[in-house]
Amino acid sequence: MRPAKKWMEQYDYIIIGAGASGLMLADALGKDTFFSNKGILLLDKASKDTNDRTWCFWEEGEGQFDDIVSKTWNHIYFGGKEFSKRFKTAPYSYKMIMGIDFYKAYLKRLKAYPNISFRKEGVSEVVDYGNRVLVSTDKNQYSALKVFNSIFDYKMATHQKKYPVLQQHFVGWRVKTGLPVFNADQATYMDFSIPQKGHTRFMYVLPFSKTEALVEYTLFSKDLLPKEEYEKVLRDYLNNDIGCDNFEIVDTEQGSIPMTCYDFSEHHTHNIRYIGTAGGWAKPSTGYTFMSSSKKVPVLVEYLKTGNPLDQLSYKNRFWYYDLLFLDVLAENNDKGHYVFETLFKNRDPQLIFKFLDEETSFLEDLNYVLGCPKLPFIKALLRRIFRDENPRKSTL
Repeated sequence: MRPAKKWMEQYDYIIIGAGASGLMLADALGKDTFFSNKGILLLDKASKDTNDRTWCFWEEGEGQFDDIVSKTWNHIYFGGKEFSKRFKTAPYSYKMIMGIDFYKAYLKRLKAYPNISFRKEGVSEVVDYGNRVLVSTDKNQYSALKVFNSIFDYKMATHQKKYPVLQQHFVGWRVKTGLPVFNADQATYMDFSIPQKGHTRFMYVLPFSKTEALVEYTLFSKDLLPKEEYEKVLRDYLNNDIGCDNFEIVDTEQGSIPMTCYDFSEHHTHNIRYIGTAGGWAKPSTGYTFMSSSKKVPVLVEYLKTGNPLDQLSYKNRFWYYDLLFLDVLAENNDKGHYVFETLFKNRDPQLIFKFLDEETSFLEDLNYVLGCPKLPFIKALLRRIFRDENPRKSTL
């Protein structure tokens, strides 16, 4: 073991990354009396004092994050090539949380837990030595019994060929317009009216008022685009579809979320567990991670109490297989995405879609959902998957 740079501080648990999953986990450990005598260290290279992202999710009624929700919508709009409709979402609401509001609230909570420390340090290496885990940062070295790591690299998933790896990549502009062009109570969930160009491409609009909104150009595909291509489509959409040629860009955001059913299990060890996007917590078929993390954190905390090795915990369920077939469809024919979603929204209400994507449906509701999708692409994907799994040497993606 390499010598410490200055000293070797020892902890029971170290959480790497103060994003959604890291902060949720730290808070869950802090408020559970089972861990009151455990030393916990949270590390992040950033001080988390800027609004670097937004999270959106749908939820039925009131929820645990309502005190930091900055905006809700009670209607969504779906736009397709042949079918478009405005839907009421009740009893669901579509909710948005600003990153800075989440960070402030959760970092404030952590200050109330005497056994939790937060330090601004970038992590360079994490090694499991069997009885302890060594964490090296740009300033110090630490050891812990267990480490939860949220640092993600696409190479974690792209080194294999068994499961497709797509990206949900986007560039968004928060704009202010000179004229009232937005419906403040309607979120554009997906608008496929834009050119698809062989991929799954749609616009996503979150209005804050009649004159202010976040407008995002989003793709489900393997590769990113040049930044100027995202920006051109955004400008064209605002000009031609929204009907606004006079607007001010007040903020921007961009990102890429992995869409894959690769379960990341080979990266876990007895004492290291990857969490968040790095742990496969992003919903494979949608990229939504926030609520997925909020559901997985309590399971992880209860499992931690058992003392069993961290790499033996599995979150896999039947929805994993549904997501796998959907991603197989997109990987084989990426231009079919708009057709899949348009058929689904034409045949099924958004309430069932939300419930299914939240993995809260019964098996009969699953069947109802599946029958609302186009049949042929998924039958073909199922047959390819069966053949691929039975003949791994012939597998190609």
